[in-house]
Amino acid sequence: MLRMRRAYEPPSEEDGTRVLVERLWPRGVSKQRASIDIWCKEAAPSAELRKWYGHEPSRWEAFRERYLQELRGNPAVDRLRRLSASTTVTLVFSTRDVERSGARVLMDLLVQDADQAVL
Repeated sequence: MLRMRRAYEPPSEEDGTRVLVERLWPRGVSKQRASIDIWCKEAAPSAELRKWYGHEPSRWEAFRERYLQELRGNPAVDRLRRLSASTTVTLVFSTRDVERSGARVLMDLLVQDADQAVL
């Protein structure tokens, strides 16, 4: 099972394994408060892509496509797939705009892959 939660929200017992999917540690959040089990930097958008996007809504679709290209063949995606197949995984991220975040793209990819595997 997959979930998403902002790093600024308190952890929940329902979170299962908490995986930070950001290249940078969330500002102002202590490691103890974040309660991160795995920091999966390699699943996050590249620094160049993140800077280019800048959370500019007009760039969302292009960002999404470029990030999906980066995720193709990324071993971190396979690790997250395997982990989420056996336990609850919460993708932890810092972006305010949940629906236009790298975590949303990653979550959608993992859910889509799981749906296809069931067919």
